[in-house]
Amino acid sequence: MENFDILNAPLEIERKFLIEYPDIEALRQMPDYRVVHMEQSYLQATEDFVGGRIRKITEGDSVRYVYTYKVRLTELTRREYERDITAEEYSDLLARKTPNTITIRKDRHVFRHKGLTYELDVYDFWRDKATLEAEVESEDTPIPIPPCVKLIKEVTYDRRYNNSRLAESGGIF
Repeated sequence: MENFDILNAPLEIERKFLIEYPDIEALRQMPDYRVVHMEQSYLQATEDFVGGRIRKITEGDSVRYVYTYKVRLTELTRREYERDITAEEYSDLLARKTPNTITIRKDRHVFRHKGLTYELDVYDFWRDKATLEAEVESEDTPIPIPPCVKLIKEVTYDRRYNNSRLAESGGIF
């Protein structure tokens, strides 16, 4: 991987919620709805490698591979460096997967509601719950919960629900 300038990487501000397992048919009725399948692995940092995350993203017949590295600034805000990689780079990086972690497999349902784009993740290891995220412009932006979603609680500040922690626990804690 090449060097990257994380200090000038874009900001990502997001809030995350634990929700009841969604009604997929209701989600399909939401504006700008689409679904993508993701396989996501976390990479072990070493003396000569910063770590990060890789994803294989499948949408219809299209497959792309992405490398991401984030730096936490606050509980809600991170700097996020991201770039597309080749299938070969993905395969090579997969060999750096953090030991004793799973590759997360999830279906991401993306839709709009009241001016925000939501990402609702249904994981293969949960049958009764899912997560909902909204990326916002500022940390104090109100997040209207879509009517087709049954909120359990906000988990923005609960690191057990970070995908990197879910990869460590397999979704069990």
